[in-house]
Amino acid sequence: MAAFVLVHGAWCGGWVFDRLAADLRGQGHQVLVARLAGLGDRQDEFDPGICLSTHIDDVCSQVAGAGIDRFVLAGHSYGGMVITGVAARLGDRIDALVYLDAFVPEDGQSLWDLTGAFEHEYFVSTQKFVPGRVKPLPGLEIPQLTDQPLLTFLEGVRFTGMEAQIARRIYVFATGWEPTPFGRFRDRVKADPAWELHEADASHFVMGDQPQLVLGILAGCAR
Repeated sequence: MAAFVLVHGAWCGGWVFDRLAADLRGQGHQVLVARLAGLGDRQDEFDPGICLSTHIDDVCSQVAGAGIDRFVLAGHSYGGMVITGVAARLGDRIDALVYLDAFVPEDGQSLWDLTGAFEHEYFVSTQKFVPGRVKPLPGLEIPQLTDQPLLTFLEGVRFTGMEAQIARRIYVFATGWEPTPFGRFRDRVKADPAWELHEADASHFVMGDQPQLVLGILAGCAR
C-alpha cells in the first residue's frame, strides 16, 4: 500500500478530495489531504501575508506531522504550484507527481506569469478588488469557495534540483472546461516522453466528474 498527499486548488478546500480520499483509503492506502492556510476549513486564518511559500510549508509540515516517508503527491489547479514547490524540497521521497488539470511552473514562475490573467480584461472585469484578496472566477460558482490570498498568485516557485529526482510525472487534462488555461500544459507534456498524459471528459473538477478514472491513475502509482 502507498501513501498519498492531495493538495487542493485556489479558493477551495480539502473537501474537493472527499470521494477520492475515501476511495483510496478503501483500498488500504494512507491519505493526507493538505489543509492550506486561509482556505477551506482554515479560512478563518486568512491573512494578506499568506503566499505560495506558506502553502508549501503547510504541506511539508503536515507530511512530517503524519509521519509519512515516501508518498505520491497530487495537486489540483493552483495545487500544481504548491506540489511543484514541495517537490523542490522533498523530491527524494516522492514516488510520483500527479497534476490534476493543474499549473506546471518552471523555475521562478508564478501563477501570474503562467496566466497573465491579471492583465486580461475578462479577469479584471469580474473582480471587486479588496487588498490582498482575489475573488473566485466566474464559472466556479460553488458555495464552499472562499477568497484566495493574492500573494499566492504572485510568488514564483524556486527549484533546488531535488525535484529532478522524481522519476514519474503524470498530467490529467480536463477536456470539458472552457476557457481553460491548461491546454498549454497538456501540449507540453504530450511532447515530452518523461510525462504520462491522460485526458478526461470532465469539468475542471475532474476528481468529481471522473472519480474512477482519477482513482485508477493514482492507485496505479502505488509501489
